[in-house]
Amino acid sequence: MVLCMESPAPSLKVENWLRGEPLTNFHPGKVYIVEFWATWCDPCVKAIPRLIELQAEYKDEGLEVVGIAASEEPPTADEARTKLDAWLTEKFSNLNYRIGFDSTGEMNKLWMDASSSFGIPTSFVVDRDGHIGFIGLPDQVDAVLPKIINGTWRSSYEAKAADAERIAADQRLARKLAILKTIRPAMEAKDWPAALSAVEKGIAAMPDTLEFRKSHADLLLHKMRDTATGFQVLRQLVRDAIEKQSDAVRWLIAVMEQLFDPENDRAHLPRAERFAIGRDVSEHILNSVQDSGGLPFTSYRVVAQYYYESGDKQRAIELIELAMAWLDDPKAMPDDMREGAKKYFMPQLLQTLANYRGEKVCCSESCSISQEELPGAPKCSREEET
Repeated sequence: MVLCMESPAPSLKVENWLRGEPLTNFHPGKVYIVEFWATWCDPCVKAIPRLIELQAEYKDEGLEVVGIAASEEPPTADEARTKLDAWLTEKFSNLNYRIGFDSTGEMNKLWMDASSSFGIPTSFVVDRDGHIGFIGLPDQVDAVLPKIINGTWRSSYEAKAADAERIAADQRLARKLAILKTIRPAMEAKDWPAALSAVEKGIAAMPDTLEFRKSHADLLLHKMRDTATGFQVLRQLVRDAIEKQSDAVRWLIAVMEQLFDPENDRAHLPRAERFAIGRDVSEHILNSVQDSGGLPFTSYRVVAQYYYESGDKQRAIELIELAMAWLDDPKAMPDDMREGAKKYFMPQLLQTLANYRGEKVCCSESCSISQEELPGAPKCSREEET
């Protein structure tokens, strides 16, 4: 069965209802949000507070929110159910909507697979006559829910356009996943010629897929060490990135990662060409983000590395400090996400800053000490607060 807008909503076949009364049928006259999610999925967890608000806001207009946990990962169903129940109690004691648990795969088959939905969170909105009114991301539900509730959405041009766009996006994702299945075995076997052939076929089929373009450059430069061809690929990637405009910075950051990521062995790369591309790309990146609030914080480090290796140590330090300030800014992202990002990225940034300064660097409760002898680094052990 193909599930799309205007399809009758499938049944709810779950093993257990962990929160709320069991629900087996959709009642005429009510509107339902059926949300597929998992505890390990950060965007899913981030969506829960808004679902709580929507349930409270539209309860009197017949809305019922139903969370479906069908992708939990513990090895047994009993363990998954127990952990999920404890997690809900700890994290969302104020939950005001139903939560169903299913480990049989039946719910995914009826809803996710049938609608060609490949990832979570995915929201299905069932309208008052039991038909699918919307399939998409949770943050898209706010815009369509009032129109579904008042009955004006499903017959609108906007609804049909949104569903066509979703189907096209799902088809692109399906093609990408199929190509990745051909690439992954060769990569795991370290059969670089076979991997290169598979990646090039992927690029021919989907030239705007950055993941394939990055793999192409990485294979040539760092796995096969064909630097002549690899630099041709990088230069083309730069040209395509600048032409794209809307997504240029992300593409250009991918170029910088190939050339200046500290995790990559760069000694075999021709220095003059590496720095020529790095100079032009870094300037383009920084000019592009001046009016947009700065770089994504994960990208400062690789741009800073270019400046450091070029001899502009102060500029490199400034960029790392900007990344650290971004992580400390409560307005940058929700607190739960920010704390997780700080825990993961702050030690890396601290170590990079220590290396650049050649001294002990502290931030909050963490300190790092330079791990290498840096040219021109001061021979001291003073502590700085950043």
